[in-house]
This record gives sequence, C-alpha cells and structure tokens, in this order.
Amino acid sequence: MDEALIRSLTPGVLTVLVRRGADFAAAEDAVQEALVEAVRGWPDGPPRDPKGWLVTVAWRRFLDAARADTARRRREDRVEEEPVPGPAPDVDDTLQLYFLCAHPSLTPSSAVALTLRAVGGLTTRQIARAYLVPEATMAQRISRAKRTVSGVRFDRPGDVATVLRVLYLVFNEGYSGDVDLAAEAVRLTRQLAASVDHPEVAGLLALMLLHHARRAARTAPDGSLVPLAEQDRGRWDTASIAEGVRILQAALARDRLGEFQAQAAIAALHADAPTAGETDWPQIVEWYDELARLTDNPVVRLNRAVAVGEADGPRAGLAALAELDGTLPRHTAVAAYLHERDGDLDTAARLYAEAALKAPALAERDHLTRQAARLNSRRRERR
Repeated sequence: MDEALIRSLTPGVLTVLVRRGADFAAAEDAVQEALVEAVRGWPDGPPRDPKGWLVTVAWRRFLDAARADTARRRREDRVEEEPVPGPAPDVDDTLQLYFLCAHPSLTPSSAVALTLRAVGGLTTRQIARAYLVPEATMAQRISRAKRTVSGVRFDRPGDVATVLRVLYLVFNEGYSGDVDLAAEAVRLTRQLAASVDHPEVAGLLALMLLHHARRAARTAPDGSLVPLAEQDRGRWDTASIAEGVRILQAALARDRLGEFQAQAAIAALHADAPTAGETDWPQIVEWYDELARLTDNPVVRLNRAVAVGEADGPRAGLAALAELDGTLPRHTAVAAYLHERDGDLDTAARLYAEAALKAPALAERDHLTRQAARLNSRRRERR
C-alpha cells in the first residue's frame, strides 16, 4: 500500500463528496471507510484510477449511511442521483479544502484541529502534542467540531489566519520527522502566497523555506539529532535560504509585522551566520521580544531564555527561565543546557536525564540521553 499516494488523494476525495452535498462529518466517515476498503482490496497495487475508485466507494458508503438514518430521510432523493462511476477530475483541491474546514461556524482552534485531522492526516495524539493538551481533550475538541459542522454546507470559506495556523502546524509535524508533511505544507503555502496578497502568508512561506533549508543537516547518518550549533552548514540549501530571505524582506518592507514574519527573521539570522559562534544573538533576543509581544506564547519565552543565555551569558538565561512555568515542554532540557554552559555539570547531567524521560519523540529522547551520558562520562574523568 502506497501511503504517500493515499495521503495525497484523500483531500480531493473528501472535497468531491462535500461538493456533492455530503456534510463534512459524514463525508469524512465515508472516506475513511473507503480507505479501509482500499487497504483490503489493493494488495497488489492501486487501480488504474485510484482517486475515481475512492470517490465511487466513498460516495456509496455515504449513501448507505444516509439510507440507514431515519432522521435524514430528506437525503433519499440523492440515491437516484448517484453519478455514473468514471474518472475523477485531476484537480488539486487540497488548499480549497483547508479554507472550507476553517468554517466561520467553528472557533479557530477547533477549525485547526479538524483540518489537521481530516485533511492533514495527523493523528489525534500528534495534534494534541502540537497544542500542548492531553489527547483526550483534543479528541473531545475534534468531536465537537464535527458535530458543529454536521449538516452545514461548506460554501463559506474561513479566514486566512486560521489556514495559516493549520499549515504552520502541519509543517512543524512534518519537520519533526514523525510524519513527512513538511514538503506538502511548503507546496500549499506557495499556492496560497500566489493567490493571496498578505504579508503573513509571505512570512510563513519564508519561515518554512528557511527551516526546510536546514533539514538535511538536522540528523546524522544513524538518525540521531544534530543540534543547530553542531550542524554542517555546508549541507544547508542556500537557494532556499536566499529565496526565504528575499520573501521575508519584501514582507517586512510592508510594515505589517506578524508572528510568522518575526519567526522568519529569527530563522534568517541563524541562516546568515557563517558559523554558530558568529550568530547575532542580541538581535535574535530583540526579535524574540517582538514575537512575545505579538503572541504572549510561553514557548516563545522559553526559546527567548535560550537566546538570552547565548547573548548575555548562561546565568542571565537561567534567570529568564526561572520566570517561566517549569511544566512547559522542553523546560527541563533548556535548563540542562544552560546549566552545562554555566559549568554545573552535575545539575546538567541530572536535568538531561529528566528531560529525556519527558521527551515526546524517540529521536529527541535519544539525544537527551546521550547528552546526559556525555556529561556523566566527563564527571567520571575529572575524578
């Protein structure tokens, strides 16, 4: 089973059902049933027209459910209107579906969660991790969103800000390596930038390009994480960096600063430094101050503490860190790093080990475990 093919076809199939009049929740259920049939029926490869096959099966599943639901007898008229099976139009509707899922009847957070689940292909656990909430809480949020849009015609697209938030979270999940969605998020954001004149759309595209440019250097041949300061900058994609900087400069010139532009400015300063030691940390701290003002996001303040530690010394970074909630994800890892830079290897080793136990991903857990082992080895050598 070609999972990449299935993932690329799913948004288009869902769009076809919604256009034919299916409400979103029922359409998604029908598409999921069609995907199950595909897993059972495509052991030797997909049919000649896989999208058409999925549309036909999903529409039939939707009609079966409509017939069985006595409370929805008004849908019986559609039974006689079932289209003749045939090739599905080769149109990329993914970005349009993102807008439709950002429906005005939903809150922005619910719209993002629903889109990530139905269109982005992320699991409830992955979405919960991105939002820093328990999985059960996110499952309830998605269920409420489905109930809210049940029976609603998706003919009023949502706002750009919600779509940007979805694309940003999809990119981050793909960039983490758990699910490879980063390239798809970049592609869709390019489409959006070509059709919408908005500085934050440009800012998000620049941010994605600057981060994606470093992807080849983020992991070692054995799959282990390589921290930014230790990455081989010769492996960075200079063409993507140049494009990202060019797009960012044009967006900033419009003097309508937003969070994605501020994040892109930070990424650009990292990309501009020939070596880690030449990074302009004071300016990065200034951009984090702007970003904190725009978002009041605790994760932003956590990253700012790291930047302060680089610009003004580890004790200044620890002082900034002390002002934040210790339960924040990666708070312990940041504390370990700053204590190591301050020369307190005992505390740093202990905190690295604690952070490894809290790490959400295997690669990050292995990295933190290696950091703790490295410091413990140095401590033994000193004795």
